[in-house]
Amino acid sequence: MRNLILTLLFASVVALEGQPVLDPMVRDRLERLFPTATDFSPKEGSPPHFKAFIEQDDQRVVHGYAFYTTDLEPLERGYDGPIQMLVGMGLDAEITGILVVRHHEPYGYFSVDAPEYGAQFVQKSVRDRFRVGDDIDAVATATITVRSASRAIRNGARRMARAFLTPNGSK
Repeated sequence: MRNLILTLLFASVVALEGQPVLDPMVRDRLERLFPTATDFSPKEGSPPHFKAFIEQDDQRVVHGYAFYTTDLEPLERGYDGPIQMLVGMGLDAEITGILVVRHHEPYGYFSVDAPEYGAQFVQKSVRDRFRVGDDIDAVATATITVRSASRAIRNGARRMARAFLTPNGSK
């Protein structure tokens, strides 16, 4: 009996070893972008992305996608380096939210950290222009960073839409 228990325990560990585990901090961020989602995939695929799932008719179905701007637009930089943002996008090709994960601004300008900056993208279609001074407000004086962040969001979202969405929803 003891050998059977040890064998089953060992087999369980081996089986779970290949299963990727979602970092709790990443899960928390994804839950903020997709509050109604019931589960999330680890980052996968090309372009690299997370999937948000909901339960529908007793099935797990894709509800949206999230990506890091630095994964999809690595050359887009702010005034003092890359701006890593986690962007959520629904199956309707609209932004569900933006979270600034990491960036550095000299002299204390926190241009993209302000909640107003990210809030203006919510429910914005990937087909919109995303131009500072046009449909995006600068919020602060650090316009180099604001313009760069806006381009990274726009270009990354459009790349995700081309890869995973059809005009009528998910592929």
